[in-house]
Amino acid sequence: MAVYPAHQTNMRLSLSLFLALFFCTLVEGQNIDTELYSKSTKDGVIIQNGYNRGGPYTGPVKTHFNVSNLVYYTRIINKKESPIELTINFTADPIAIPNSPDTFVKVFLASDTMTLEKRNLFNYGVKDLESFDQPTEFKRKLNPNEDCLFNVVAIFYQTVESAWSRDRGGNRSEFVLKGKDLYFRMPPQINSLHVGHVSF
Repeated sequence: MAVYPAHQTNMRLSLSLFLALFFCTLVEGQNIDTELYSKSTKDGVIIQNGYNRGGPYTGPVKTHFNVSNLVYYTRIINKKESPIELTINFTADPIAIPNSPDTFVKVFLASDTMTLEKRNLFNYGVKDLESFDQPTEFKRKLNPNEDCLFNVVAIFYQTVESAWSRDRGGNRSEFVLKGKDLYFRMPPQINSLHVGHVSF
Protein backbone atom coordinates (compact mmCIF):
# COMPACT_ATOMS: atom_id res chain seq x y z
CA MET A 1 0.00 0.00 0.00
CA ALA A 2 1.42 3.37 -0.99
CA VAL A 3 2.12 5.85 1.78
CA TYR A 4 1.96 9.58 1.00
CA PRO A 5 3.35 12.49 2.99
CA ALA A 6 0.81 14.32 5.17
CA HIS A 7 0.73 17.42 2.96
CA GLN A 8 -0.04 15.29 -0.14
CA THR A 9 -2.77 13.46 1.77
CA ASN A 10 -4.33 16.76 2.82
CA MET A 11 -4.17 18.03 -0.76
CA ARG A 12 -5.89 14.85 -1.99
CA LEU A 13 -8.60 15.20 0.64
CA SER A 14 -9.09 18.86 -0.22
CA LEU A 15 -9.31 18.06 -3.94
CA SER A 16 -11.79 15.23 -3.28
CA LEU A 17 -13.91 17.53 -1.11
CA PHE A 18 -13.83 20.25 -3.76
CA LEU A 19 -14.89 17.83 -6.51
CA ALA A 20 -17.66 16.44 -4.30
CA LEU A 21 -18.98 19.92 -3.53
CA PHE A 22 -18.68 20.92 -7.19
CA PHE A 23 -20.62 17.83 -8.27
CA CYS A 24 -23.31 18.47 -5.65
CA THR A 25 -23.60 22.07 -6.86
CA LEU A 26 -24.13 20.86 -10.42
CA VAL A 27 -26.77 18.37 -9.34
CA GLU A 28 -28.51 20.94 -7.17
CA GLY A 29 -28.48 23.40 -10.05
CA GLN A 30 -30.40 20.86 -12.13
CA ASN A 31 -33.21 20.56 -9.59
CA ILE A 32 -36.53 21.78 -10.97
CA ASP A 33 -37.99 24.80 -9.24
CA THR A 34 -41.44 23.76 -8.05
CA GLU A 35 -42.32 27.06 -6.39
CA LEU A 36 -45.30 29.00 -7.67
CA TYR A 37 -45.00 31.90 -10.07
CA SER A 38 -48.08 33.59 -8.60
CA LYS A 39 -50.91 32.94 -6.17
CA SER A 40 -54.14 34.85 -5.57
CA THR A 41 -57.25 34.51 -3.44
CA LYS A 42 -60.55 36.15 -4.32
CA ASP A 43 -64.02 35.42 -2.91
CA GLY A 44 -62.82 32.11 -1.50
CA VAL A 45 -61.25 30.93 -4.77
CA ILE A 46 -57.48 30.29 -4.68
CA ILE A 47 -55.53 30.27 -7.95
CA GLN A 48 -51.97 28.95 -8.00
CA ASN A 49 -49.90 29.38 -11.17
CA GLY A 50 -46.70 27.38 -11.70
CA TYR A 51 -43.60 28.25 -13.69
CA ASN A 52 -43.13 27.14 -17.27
CA ARG A 53 -41.52 24.03 -18.70
CA GLY A 54 -40.77 23.42 -22.34
CA GLY A 55 -38.34 23.56 -25.24
CA PRO A 56 -38.26 22.52 -28.89
CA TYR A 57 -41.58 21.36 -30.27
CA THR A 58 -41.64 17.66 -31.16
CA GLY A 59 -45.14 17.39 -32.67
CA PRO A 60 -46.09 17.44 -36.37
CA VAL A 61 -45.39 20.67 -38.26
CA LYS A 62 -47.17 21.47 -41.55
CA THR A 63 -46.61 25.09 -42.52
CA HIS A 64 -44.88 26.72 -39.53
CA PHE A 65 -41.20 27.27 -38.82
CA ASN A 66 -38.97 27.40 -35.71
CA VAL A 67 -41.70 25.92 -33.54
CA SER A 68 -41.24 25.73 -29.77
CA ASN A 69 -43.55 25.18 -26.83
CA LEU A 70 -44.01 26.11 -23.19
CA VAL A 71 -46.20 24.22 -20.72
CA TYR A 72 -47.76 25.72 -17.59
CA TYR A 73 -49.86 24.32 -14.79
CA THR A 74 -52.57 25.95 -12.71
CA ARG A 75 -54.31 24.77 -9.57
CA ILE A 76 -57.69 26.17 -8.50
CA ILE A 77 -58.98 25.51 -4.98
CA ASN A 78 -62.50 26.13 -3.74
CA LYS A 79 -62.43 27.49 -0.19
CA LYS A 80 -66.02 28.66 -0.27
CA GLU A 81 -68.77 26.97 1.73
CA SER A 82 -70.68 26.12 -1.45
CA PRO A 83 -69.78 24.50 -4.80
CA ILE A 84 -68.40 26.48 -7.72
CA GLU A 85 -68.43 25.71 -11.43
CA LEU A 86 -65.34 26.42 -13.47
CA THR A 87 -65.39 26.97 -17.24
CA ILE A 88 -62.29 27.72 -19.32
CA ASN A 89 -61.96 27.82 -23.10
CA PHE A 90 -59.30 28.82 -25.59
CA THR A 91 -59.88 29.48 -29.28
CA ALA A 92 -57.41 28.35 -31.90
CA ASP A 93 -56.75 31.95 -32.98
CA PRO A 94 -53.09 32.93 -33.46
CA ILE A 95 -51.83 35.85 -31.39
CA ALA A 96 -49.15 38.08 -32.90
CA ILE A 97 -46.07 38.62 -30.76
CA PRO A 98 -45.20 42.33 -30.39
CA ASN A 99 -42.03 43.53 -32.15
CA SER A 100 -41.44 40.11 -33.76
CA PRO A 101 -42.63 40.11 -37.39
CA ASP A 102 -44.21 36.91 -38.68
CA THR A 103 -44.09 35.37 -35.18
CA PHE A 104 -47.17 34.07 -33.39
CA VAL A 105 -48.33 32.05 -30.39
CA LYS A 106 -51.34 29.78 -29.95
CA VAL A 107 -52.58 28.73 -26.52
CA PHE A 108 -54.64 25.66 -25.69
CA LEU A 109 -55.61 23.36 -22.82
CA ALA A 110 -53.78 20.03 -22.77
CA SER A 111 -55.90 16.90 -22.60
CA ASP A 112 -53.42 15.26 -20.22
CA THR A 113 -54.43 14.90 -16.58
CA MET A 114 -52.32 17.09 -14.29
CA THR A 115 -51.48 16.03 -10.72
CA LEU A 116 -49.24 17.47 -8.02
CA GLU A 117 -46.93 14.47 -8.48
CA LYS A 118 -46.18 15.64 -12.06
CA ARG A 119 -44.77 19.01 -11.02
CA ASN A 120 -41.18 17.76 -11.40
CA LEU A 121 -41.66 16.07 -14.76
CA PHE A 122 -40.49 17.47 -18.08
CA ASN A 123 -43.37 19.49 -19.56
CA TYR A 124 -45.29 18.49 -16.41
CA GLY A 125 -45.78 15.12 -18.10
CA VAL A 126 -47.82 16.60 -20.96
CA LYS A 127 -47.75 14.47 -24.12
CA ASP A 128 -50.55 16.13 -26.08
CA LEU A 129 -48.93 18.95 -28.05
CA GLU A 130 -50.98 18.62 -31.22
CA SER A 131 -54.24 20.41 -30.33
CA PHE A 132 -53.14 23.97 -31.06
CA ASP A 133 -55.25 24.20 -34.23
CA GLN A 134 -58.48 23.32 -32.40
CA PRO A 135 -60.51 25.14 -29.72
CA THR A 136 -60.21 23.53 -26.30
CA GLU A 137 -62.49 23.71 -23.26
CA PHE A 138 -62.36 22.69 -19.60
CA LYS A 139 -65.37 22.40 -17.27
CA ARG A 140 -65.34 21.29 -13.66
CA LYS A 141 -67.53 21.48 -10.58
CA LEU A 142 -65.63 21.92 -7.34
CA ASN A 143 -67.21 21.19 -4.00
CA PRO A 144 -65.95 23.01 -0.87
CA ASN A 145 -62.23 22.29 -0.25
CA GLU A 146 -61.86 20.50 -3.59
CA ASP A 147 -59.24 21.47 -6.13
CA CYS A 148 -58.44 20.84 -9.78
CA LEU A 149 -55.23 21.05 -11.77
CA PHE A 150 -54.77 21.52 -15.49
CA ASN A 151 -52.11 22.38 -18.06
CA VAL A 152 -51.96 25.18 -20.58
CA VAL A 153 -49.67 24.88 -23.59
CA ALA A 154 -48.28 27.78 -25.64
CA ILE A 155 -47.01 26.98 -29.13
CA PHE A 156 -44.69 29.60 -30.64
CA TYR A 157 -43.95 29.65 -34.37
CA GLN A 158 -42.95 31.74 -37.36
CA THR A 159 -44.80 31.92 -40.65
CA VAL A 160 -41.63 32.78 -42.61
CA GLU A 161 -38.65 30.44 -42.70
CA SER A 162 -35.60 31.78 -40.89
CA ALA A 163 -32.33 30.37 -39.62
CA TRP A 164 -32.96 31.91 -36.22
CA SER A 165 -35.97 32.15 -33.93
CA ARG A 166 -37.23 35.67 -33.40
CA ASP A 167 -37.76 37.09 -29.92
CA ARG A 168 -40.80 35.42 -28.37
CA GLY A 169 -41.22 37.54 -25.28
CA GLY A 170 -41.89 36.52 -21.68
CA ASN A 171 -42.13 32.99 -20.37
CA ARG A 172 -44.57 33.43 -17.46
CA SER A 173 -48.34 33.09 -17.43
CA GLU A 174 -51.16 33.23 -14.93
CA PHE A 175 -54.93 33.02 -14.55
CA VAL A 176 -56.54 36.00 -12.82
CA LEU A 177 -60.08 36.15 -11.42
CA LYS A 178 -61.90 39.47 -11.80
CA GLY A 179 -65.39 39.26 -10.38
CA LYS A 180 -66.58 35.97 -11.82
CA ASP A 181 -64.56 36.24 -15.04
CA LEU A 182 -61.28 34.42 -15.64
CA TYR A 183 -58.48 36.08 -17.57
CA PHE A 184 -55.25 34.60 -18.92
CA ARG A 185 -52.05 36.66 -18.92
CA MET A 186 -48.75 35.95 -20.65
CA PRO A 187 -46.95 39.31 -20.97
CA PRO A 188 -46.00 40.79 -23.35
CA GLN A 189 -47.79 38.53 -25.83
CA ILE A 190 -51.09 38.41 -23.93
CA ASN A 191 -51.86 41.23 -21.54
CA SER A 192 -55.35 40.08 -20.56
CA LEU A 193 -57.41 37.50 -22.46
CA HIS A 194 -60.91 36.57 -21.27
CA VAL A 195 -61.00 32.77 -21.22
CA GLY A 196 -63.86 31.75 -18.91
CA HIS A 197 -65.69 32.25 -15.67
CA VAL A 198 -66.37 30.86 -12.22
CA SER A 199 -69.99 30.43 -11.19
CA PHE A 200 -70.58 30.78 -7.43
